[in-house]
This record gives sequence, C-alpha cells and structure tokens, in this order.
Amino acid sequence: MTESVRENSSRGFSGESVVHDPVLVARTIPARSVAQRIFSYVPGSIVKPNALMRMFAVSAPGLETIVASELHQMGNCDAAPVAGGVNFSGNLAQLYDANLNLRTASRIVVRVDEFHAGAFHELERRAKRIRWDEYLGPGSRAEFRVTCKKSKLYHSDAVAQRFSEAVAKQVKGVVVGAATKESAEEGDVETDDSAPAQLFTVRLTHDNCVVSADSSGPLLHRRGYRQAIGKAPLRETLAAAMVIGSGWDGRSPFIDPMCGSGVIAIEAALIARQIPPGIGRAFAFQNWPSYDETLWGSIKDKRLKLRHSAEIGAILASDRDDGVIKSAESNAARAGVTNDIQFESKPISAIEPPKAPGWIVTNPPYGVRVGDRGALRNLYAQIGKVVRKKAKGYAVGLLTSDSMLESQLRLELEEVFRTRNGGIPVRFMKSATP
Repeated sequence: MTESVRENSSRGFSGESVVHDPVLVARTIPARSVAQRIFSYVPGSIVKPNALMRMFAVSAPGLETIVASELHQMGNCDAAPVAGGVNFSGNLAQLYDANLNLRTASRIVVRVDEFHAGAFHELERRAKRIRWDEYLGPGSRAEFRVTCKKSKLYHSDAVAQRFSEAVAKQVKGVVVGAATKESAEEGDVETDDSAPAQLFTVRLTHDNCVVSADSSGPLLHRRGYRQAIGKAPLRETLAAAMVIGSGWDGRSPFIDPMCGSGVIAIEAALIARQIPPGIGRAFAFQNWPSYDETLWGSIKDKRLKLRHSAEIGAILASDRDDGVIKSAESNAARAGVTNDIQFESKPISAIEPPKAPGWIVTNPPYGVRVGDRGALRNLYAQIGKVVRKKAKGYAVGLLTSDSMLESQLRLELEEVFRTRNGGIPVRFMKSATP
C-alpha cells in the first residue's frame, strides 16, 4: 500500500484516508497530562521553540489507526491516518518523543519542503532553497530515495542528482550515496548501520514534489533487545500492535503459548510497564546540527519517571523448543523485563492459564512459510480445544493468513486489522474482550 499524494490548499500534504475500527491503546496516560509533563522544556537549538514541523509516522499497511491512536495519547491531537502512515505536526520535543515512544510506527520523517516541479529548472531552484544544513554537518553522508509517479519528471536518478548537487553546494564535504528507489512503505527500508547516512525521501506525484528527512535511522522496530531470532521472526512493531489491538488491560494474565523469540510477551511487558520502546537505541536526529542533547535527556528522563512500578498482570510465555526459550529469556533480559515474564518449555496442550479474565495472544505458523498445511489443521484445532477447555473467560488474539485454518479453531473471532508479515498477507483476529 502506498501513500497517495495530492495538493490540498488548506493542509498542504495529505493522502487517501483509511478507515479502521477504533482501537484503544492499553494502559496509556491522558494526552493532556503527557503533553504538560513532557513538553514544558524550551529547546535551545536553531529550531524555534514554538515552531511546528509537518511530520509523517510511517507504518506498515493496516496499522495506521493504531499509530494515530498512540499519537493522540501523546498529545498530538491533529494526527490523521492516511494510507501508509499518519500525518501530524509538532515541535522538536514532539519529534524526539515520537521516536522514543511510538510502539507501532516504522519511521518518523519530517516534511522538509513541498512544491510543484514540472521541469528540472523548477526542481533545481527549489532544491537550492532547502536548508540542508539543518540535517547535515560538514563531512556527513546523505542518501536520496526517489519515487516518480505520473509526473513530467519521471527519471528518479536524474531527480536524485539535482538534489545531490544542491546538497554538495550548500554543505562542505558531504558525501551523497547512490540513489535508491523507495519501497511501498515510505522509506521503510533498512539503513546500513555500519556507515549510517542521513536518508531523504523524495516523492514526485502529479508534478507535486514532497521532500522528507528521516529522523529515525534504523527502522523503529529495532529496539535493540532482540539479538536471538527464531525461524519465523515477528517485527516488534507488529507484536506491539497485536498486544494493543487485543485490548489487554495490563492487569489481567497474558499468555503466549507459542512465544518463539518472546517478542509478543516482551512488548506486552514494555506496554504494561510504560517503558519507552526506543530507550535503548540511537536515532538519526542525534546527528543533526540542530540536535539538542539537553532536550533529549529531559524527554527521556520524564518518560522513565512515568514508568509503571506497581504490580502488572502475570505474563506467561511458552514454547516446546528449549533452545527458543533460552533465546527468549536472553531477549527479555536485554529489554529489562526479565522479572515480568515467566518463560517455560512446554507444548500448548500443557499450558495452565491463571484464573480468568485473561488474554491469549500468539502468532501461530501460517502454513505458507513454516510447517505442513495438514499438520497445521491439527495444530489450530488443538489451539481451539485448549482455549475452550482451559481458558474459559479469556480473550484470544491470533495473527493468521488462512481462513480455513481459522475455522479449525471453532472460536468466534473478529478482524482487528490486516497487514503483512515477512511479505505474507495476514490479519489479526480476536475474540470478545472478557
């Protein structure tokens, strides 16, 4: 799913609206409270304290409404979901906080400029006017990813060359890497950690050019805690969306009986504890000349003070593979939630759910990439049998790709969202909240 760009006289950048059922974010803080407590500090950078930037939170298709709900809870009242992400505005503090605290977004980009470009002389003139020195220091590296659709300027390499020349003339010693094409999700392509470059995305649609600067660096699902990965890895952002979409209240028991690398249970613990998902990693904005280290430290400190220290619901994670459980325990230790999750090596038939109400949220094999379809029918039938027999009063949430396999569960499920996992179309299904 790609973002559809068009002119809008009142709002500038906009896109096709997408509609999903509303999703409540589990264990969140009132938006006004967050805004007052996080953004009282006045930054001392070249960015004016009250200057608003247009920003875009990139998301996997289908997760836009969840990302928007997170931004609303953080005080970004103008957050508006569109295909591929969420438009919102904010100051430097809100940019930092979005990178630190959003659990389901892939990347945060800042809208650097937007203009009409029907010829190269227009493109060159506007490219020279952009303040590249706000994002690039002398000797730094830059990379442009360009997409041209239904525009007079259709050669992406030629467009990237014009921007590269404008950067080189304005910022001394900057090295511009080879242009790459943008993916379906805006800028949702991994960067090279060994030699990080400042990423700029350029989208030309119907001669309307939108230039954006990536503020995140490596995609936001890379929290830093997961070094041990199972056979069918699940991105942390998608795992967090499953926990949020399930409606878990953070106080009731939470079970993942096929936990793999433990990412669903770990994200559940981070949500319940209100631990910022980006607390253990670095971001691209920290290399900007406008970076305000004092402001960044203030935001992190205030977020950590909001950490929930009281007792949370029991989080139980199990898998029949002993080696996988050891990896999951190591990941939980790096995430700082070892004491919040009980890991065990056992098959799904051996789980013993605590007293209801509670939640079972898991990512079973799909049959497309892992396992045999015939064996999976038996597995899904077993999951349904265990839930009906041992987990009465529990809500169930599963990521699936096959309606036939879903039918083997014999559970009443409703769709929360559709997305992709590892290139496979999937949908998150859940039963009624207890």
